Amino acid sequence: MTQHVTAAHTFSDSATTREWWRDAVIYQVYPRSFADGDGDGMGDLPGVTARLHHLSDLGVDAVWLSPFYASPQADAGYDVADYRAVDPVFGTLADVDALLREAHSLGLRVIVDLVPNHCSDRHEWFRQALREGPGSPLRDRFHFRPGKGTDGELPPNDWESVFGGPAWTRVADGAWYLHLFAPQQPDFNWDHPAVHDEFRSILRFWLDKGVDGFRIDVAHGLVKAAGLPDIGHAEQVELLGSQSVPYFDQDGVHAVYRDWRRILDEYTGAEGSERIAVAEAWTPTVERSALYLRPDELHQAFNFEYLTTGWDAAALRAVIDRSLAAMNAVDAPATWVLSNHDVVRHSTRFSGGDAARGLRRARAATLLMLALPGSAYIYQGEELGLPEVTELPDAARQDPAFFRTAGQGGLRDGCRVPLPWSGERPPFGFGPADGGPSWLPQPESWRDLSVAAQTGDPASTLEFYRAALAIRRTHPALGAGRGIEWLASPDGVLAFRRTAAAGSFACTVNLTSSPVALPTPGSVLLAGVDRGPGAGFEPGPEETVLPADSAVWWAI
Repeated sequence: MTQHVTAAHTFSDSATTREWWRDAVIYQVYPRSFADGDGDGMGDLPGVTARLHHLSDLGVDAVWLSPFYASPQADAGYDVADYRAVDPVFGTLADVDALLREAHSLGLRVIVDLVPNHCSDRHEWFRQALREGPGSPLRDRFHFRPGKGTDGELPPNDWESVFGGPAWTRVADGAWYLHLFAPQQPDFNWDHPAVHDEFRSILRFWLDKGVDGFRIDVAHGLVKAAGLPDIGHAEQVELLGSQSVPYFDQDGVHAVYRDWRRILDEYTGAEGSERIAVAEAWTPTVERSALYLRPDELHQAFNFEYLTTGWDAAALRAVIDRSLAAMNAVDAPATWVLSNHDVVRHSTRFSGGDAARGLRRARAATLLMLALPGSAYIYQGEELGLPEVTELPDAARQDPAFFRTAGQGGLRDGCRVPLPWSGERPPFGFGPADGGPSWLPQPESWRDLSVAAQTGDPASTLEFYRAALAIRRTHPALGAGRGIEWLASPDGVLAFRRTAAAGSFACTVNLTSSPVALPTPGSVLLAGVDRGPGAGFEPGPEETVLPADSAVWWAI
């Protein structure tokens, strides 16, 4: 396995730097679970700042921070009470400034989460709307409606919350308000001009502070169909992401993002690099997602179709082809992502109940993802090979969906367990030596998966990621691009070539449960399995046997 090579990070005033997002590797930091700076068991911004060298050494280009705004934390900060303040559990605005300075000094750009679909029920607009009662002009900034039934005792329509239950809550004066997520997260009414004005101001506030972009939460949800019509389907959550519903992916959202793009284009980084916006847009097709990325709208959108594709060669090839075609049509980069804070970690998703197999497949999936043209996202801890934590006690859970669905869903806590940094016992260096336990308990077995335990071990997942990212940064055929050339391969195997003037590259991935013989395409750059006699992978001059559930990068 290739040894760890740290690539230098620099910003320069070039066309590729201005469009840095076209091939960026972006690392998601979930602040409450990344690093604890003050010992209270909860991750915070000083903790992130102190650990940024880990990300620089890893070789990523940018950091995406999940919400750290002032919030009652009913949904881990996605219920924002004040978009211009930092929640005390995470620090202060001065801590944001320090984080930005340190990140930029290391060559890391910083993307912050923006939550425009809904706010907290503690947001001053909503609190005033409740205080003033029916007729308050503040109520027009949300979706307040009278109920149905003899005494208005029924919700205004049949919409369901993504977290389970009705999407409406009744207040003391009898009116109902819409919340597509938790009741503590009332949806904004984006037909109201004051909402537009407020978010223009919020964008400028953070851009003036120096952030390099925004990840837009529920980017597909801002605009609702006129009249808020019934859906007429009893199990609506099953429709999400696969069929059209009147509260997601409405065409009116695109006017919002054209407006925001004009603001983003007013700002440039210190060396001319662009400020960007990334859409979390769950849409029925990748072609619908591409509409968010037309030249006058957003820069990237998460590829959820790729994320939700299983360990299947034919299905992955199909989604790769569709993704590249859809993004090329709007001159946007494809994005590739395997895990995030809302889904089961891919080392567990791909495991079929066998942890060792899951890790092999996770490594192979990483090489496939990083070899594809465009931008890639890494979720904190996947570089350590962390599995999903499935044995959390109910008393420790904090995901609101877990409680609203009687424990049948809402298992997002399992991918949010704090990272292990060092040591033999929990919390594994998550906080200072005299700190308390982490907010979610870590498994004892994570002692062997900590950053300290894996650093310098050439067989470790951490050094594997470091090597892959160093090669991706320096190989001329990797990074941005518009397409790949598929190579002939047996069923269950993906093989493709990427070509540049200064050198070509091939990636081979065996997604079957048996070794497969392939023509040797070149010399090995990096393998997801150990090499050498008896190790299961030894490339030959003419033919190479690719082990089950493995991938190899080749220089050709």
